[in-house]
Amino acid sequence: MYDVIIIGGGVSGAASARELSRYQASVCVLEKEEDVCCGTSKANSAIVHAGYDAVPGSLMAKLNVKGNEMMEQLAKDLDFPFRRIGSLVICLSEEDMPSLEELYERGVKNGVKGLQILSGEEVRAMEPNITDQVYAALYAPTAGIVCPFNLNIALAENACENGVEFKFNTEVEHIVKIEGGYELETSQGKFQARYVVNAAGVYADKFHNMVCKKKIHITPRRGDYCLLDKTAGNHVSRTIFSLPNRYGKGVLVTPTVHGNLLVGPTAIDIEDKEGTNTTREGLDEVIVKAGQNVKDLPMRQVITSFAGLRAHEDGSEFIIGEAEDAEGFIDCAGIESPGLTSCPAIGEMVAGILKEKMDLKEKENFIAARKGILAPDTLTKEERAELIKKEPAYGNIICRCEMITEGEIIDAIRRPLGAKSLDGVKRRTRAGMGRCQSGFCSPRTMEILARELGVSMSDITKSGGKSRLVVGKNKDRI
Repeated sequence: MYDVIIIGGGVSGAASARELSRYQASVCVLEKEEDVCCGTSKANSAIVHAGYDAVPGSLMAKLNVKGNEMMEQLAKDLDFPFRRIGSLVICLSEEDMPSLEELYERGVKNGVKGLQILSGEEVRAMEPNITDQVYAALYAPTAGIVCPFNLNIALAENACENGVEFKFNTEVEHIVKIEGGYELETSQGKFQARYVVNAAGVYADKFHNMVCKKKIHITPRRGDYCLLDKTAGNHVSRTIFSLPNRYGKGVLVTPTVHGNLLVGPTAIDIEDKEGTNTTREGLDEVIVKAGQNVKDLPMRQVITSFAGLRAHEDGSEFIIGEAEDAEGFIDCAGIESPGLTSCPAIGEMVAGILKEKMDLKEKENFIAARKGILAPDTLTKEERAELIKKEPAYGNIICRCEMITEGEIIDAIRRPLGAKSLDGVKRRTRAGMGRCQSGFCSPRTMEILARELGVSMSDITKSGGKSRLVVGKNKDRI
């Protein structure tokens, strides 16, 4: 029996695991996919929100602001990309000024630092490609951008280094209360734990409702996005928001930490908890609404589109804490935007609850830092030459769009919780994320995966499960 089982390997589950790994406890993460960062955490706006949108006094507001404050140090400790670029909420008319001022007052109450309401002239001076119709804007200098993949993977790797077990391809099917804890029936057998952390994203209501009389309901809210090439990455230098509505923060335009431009999302409530397909209507909506705030968007530079699901709970609030009628069952549910921003604070809160309930003692040998994959393009010319001399694989470019080397891909596979699929390599290194969208590099990446994992090319998948890329009569000859 484990002390704690965490259901879900997204940012909330990984952050909780990392914080719990500070203590003397046996912790296991059960993830139904083949890797961490396969659900909501992989398909979102990658924004570190300032914290002016959430209702003052709400848990969402508190954890948003705290998570934002924690992100910079966490990025240094765990070596993932984060930039504090600021954001602008665009107001297009004098009639909408009360809504903008309300947002400002809300942010002040939430403790957001440095908020300002700027005139249209001031906004245009900061962002030349803002629409000429801009009347005013709310400027939040503490807002930022992050790589959601690297954040999630860094948290999980650090938790693993500190003793947390991760079980992949392990789908929780049923949970029952037993003496001294819970038994979880999964696709890989039964697991027992004294405490359970329910960080299952859009499925968190399903698991909560298995053990609790007081039910919750989560609606998958789909968001469609367009990602533009790096040639469009400087079109704006800050995150540009519309005034929020009841469905969220609206369509945004933002640079990414890797130099692309991201446009989206829509907010469409659906029933299918796996419904991550884009639609023509959704993408058209993204293009039209983004163009209302930012002019001359180079939409011909779109290199891919995708959709993600937000776990919208009916009360529009994070649900974090022990379920009132299920002792030892800790919910981490309804984690929609600003969940990515809040995840460091969420992990700290979950671990704090369990520390108190279990009287956990801190480890003396907790490893607080982690180094990410070495990128040769961050080195000087001399350092790179020395690296290639020592490790020739770093001189072999596999992904020409993103200039990713064989050495980086090997590192991604060999490190803790290493990549096992093309998407696993992509999330860790960006191989396949460039303009050609893996059209050229995927066969070579597959060869490296097969060699490093000691399997056949026909066993390599795009994203685990049945997503094999080599199929057919003669596949074993490859």
